[in-house]
Parts: sequence; structure tokens; C-alpha cells
Amino acid sequence: MSTPPEADLVERAAHLAESEHTAADPLPAPPIAARIESLVGRVGDALSWIWLVLLGVIVLNVVLRYVFASGRIELEELQWHLYAVGFLVGLSYCVPSDSHIRVDFLRDRMTPRTRAWIELYGLLLLVAPFVLLVLASSFPFVAEAWRTGEVSAAAGGLPARWLIKAALPIGMALLGAAVLARIARVGALLFGASQTPADGDR
Repeated sequence: MSTPPEADLVERAAHLAESEHTAADPLPAPPIAARIESLVGRVGDALSWIWLVLLGVIVLNVVLRYVFASGRIELEELQWHLYAVGFLVGLSYCVPSDSHIRVDFLRDRMTPRTRAWIELYGLLLLVAPFVLLVLASSFPFVAEAWRTGEVSAAAGGLPARWLIKAALPIGMALLGAAVLARIARVGALLFGASQTPADGDR
């Protein structure tokens, strides 16, 4: 029985997308890196629904304000709370998917090993120190909010301010884990026993 043309097109498109992703990201995947990236990916997928919730909160607040003349401060604060959580978790999600911003017109001219060296130095000298600095600073930040029972300064605002502040160390911890996985991938390419033919040009 022949394959329907529509199914064949879908299969070819999926194969093309997979091959393009592999070509764009030729880094090997050590087991520890694969496990970390799987965890970060699951957390990111689960929390991706937060954007739909955020959209619902915004629409609800707009309707209350402009239709019923009854805007609520807790909904406005909830908007930026949800946005902060989505953004902080999204940072870690961008690392394994390699979807963060790059200067492509320079990067595309480099060999895979040159790109890997630049990425390794960037991760070790820029990203990792930033993550450690924010982590070290954020724990006292959250602990103080918990100790004092900090609430919103606005009348009718949200309580338990430590909850939103806790998103900062959680997001940085996930980002740090994703960075470690990426370093493992880059290290496997640069220092592994085997190299792909495309990696031979230094």
C-alpha cells in the first residue's frame, strides 16, 4: 500500500528539521549532559504554560479595568510575577536548545572547533561567574524576605513576597545546570578521544 502524499510530505519535513538541527548543533552528548538537559527541558516544557496563564491574567485585568472600572492591584502584580518566573526559567531552556542570540554572520564563518573554543571560554569566563554571583547574592535576598514576612508595599498587593524572590535562585540553579551540561558537550568535542570529520580543521 503506497504512502499518501500528505504523510510523505510530513515525514520529509520532519526529517529535514531533524537534519538541520543536527547540522547546527554537532556537539556530542555525554550521558550526564543528556540527563541534565532532559531535566531542564521537562521543567521548561511544564512551565511553558505560564505564558498562557499570564495572557489570561492580562485579559482579565483589562476587562475588569475598562469594562467594569474595577482594576485590581493583585492582578497587576501577578502579571510581572508570572513574567519573571517565565523569563528566569526560559534562560535555562535556551542553553540546551541553543536558541539564544548569536552573531551568526561571524559564527557561520568559523569551524566547529573554533566555535566550540569560543563557547567554552564564554561559558567559563562570563556565564558561570555570573550565575555563581547571582546565586550567592539571591539566597540572603530570599531568606530576608522569608524572615521578615515581606509583603507587597501596595495596598491590596500580593503577600509572601519571598515566593517571587525565590524564582531568582531557582532560575539561576537551572541555568547553572544547563551551563554545566553545555560545558560537558563542548569538552567532549574538544578533548574527546574521537572527533567527527568536520572537527578536524582547527
